[in-house]
Amino acid sequence: MQRITVIGGGFAGLTAAITAAEAGAKVTVHEAHHTLGGRARTAEGPYRTNEGPHALYNGGPHWAWLRQRDLIGPLAPLPALEVARLRLRYKGELRRTPPFAMLKLLRRGLRQAPVDVDFMSWATDVAGAEGARAAAHYAAVALFHHDPGSLSAAFVQERLRRATRVPPEAHYPRGGWGGVIDRMAARAWNLGVRVETLSRVDTLPAGAPVIVATSLDAARRLLDDDSLTWPSGRAALVDLAVRTRRGDAFVVSDLDAPGWLERFTAQDRTLAPAGEQLIQGQIPIAPHESRADGVARAEQLLDLGFPGWRERVTWRREAVASGRTGAVDPPGTSWRDRPAVDRGDGVYLIGDQVAAPGVLSEVSFNSALAAVSLALGRDALDLKQA
Repeated sequence: MQRITVIGGGFAGLTAAITAAEAGAKVTVHEAHHTLGGRARTAEGPYRTNEGPHALYNGGPHWAWLRQRDLIGPLAPLPALEVARLRLRYKGELRRTPPFAMLKLLRRGLRQAPVDVDFMSWATDVAGAEGARAAAHYAAVALFHHDPGSLSAAFVQERLRRATRVPPEAHYPRGGWGGVIDRMAARAWNLGVRVETLSRVDTLPAGAPVIVATSLDAARRLLDDDSLTWPSGRAALVDLAVRTRRGDAFVVSDLDAPGWLERFTAQDRTLAPAGEQLIQGQIPIAPHESRADGVARAEQLLDLGFPGWRERVTWRREAVASGRTGAVDPPGTSWRDRPAVDRGDGVYLIGDQVAAPGVLSEVSFNSALAAVSLALGRDALDLKQA
């Protein structure tokens, strides 16, 4: 029985631990915090928030894997009435539909965007500057980046398509992502995985394959490898609860600048006490901007979509997510150019900023399966995009 050590007990680490244990390996997971989950933790208490807006895309490869193992749990249904309350800020005003020029970038049969050109340049040729700018800003919901138009056209196009697909691919586990993590942890335990919390690893253990499932920054320090860098987003996160009011928007997406607010209790009332609504937002901010800059833009969206919200606030929290929102690919690069999963000498790197395809958590999942396949000496997994 082969032994595998996993450093990090987030979604990627638990995926790797379960996959390895199912293949017969003896697995130990080291988690530095007192609870598992990483960025997929759900806060305890009356307001069940995640670290930034979270969704589970049913078009991704991890959807079938989680389903087969009954790890998703009950999903929060989204009433049709709430879908109708999606609003878009365009030229300073709220509207129900995107500008016509933006729709040109969503039509079926549109050619695949190139990797080596920035999205704004390519999309402007297709839909004009206004349509390209609106589409780039809308895509920020899956990018957390302050300037989506500057990224690889192929990279942004894929995320734009996934974010605008009808019916929506995004689904929400009832009670937050913490329930998914709890079910994954229970399955790992039933498979004999040993989980050690409050176990910070500062030196790589010797003698066994090691899967590093930490942030890229933490992996760079642990492995003493300065090459472990890749651009990511930076976003101001705003969470607040307000007293319920009829007519509040479900989503406010900013087409004038990158930004997104979502009323998560629209589909899952368990996330806040009765009579209150939980709103979570992400506002990408540039390197020179502060959290206050992002919060100010969030409040502009709140003014439009949630009239009188200031007088209704019952709870509020703000934070900045820096380099914690997945990889972004500049022009001329793709996922294949990111830090490799196989680091040599039996060390494997997994997470959402490494060389694996997919959107957001799908990258963590695909890299985890690839690492286990390599660690166990099996044929490498097919990492073609689902």
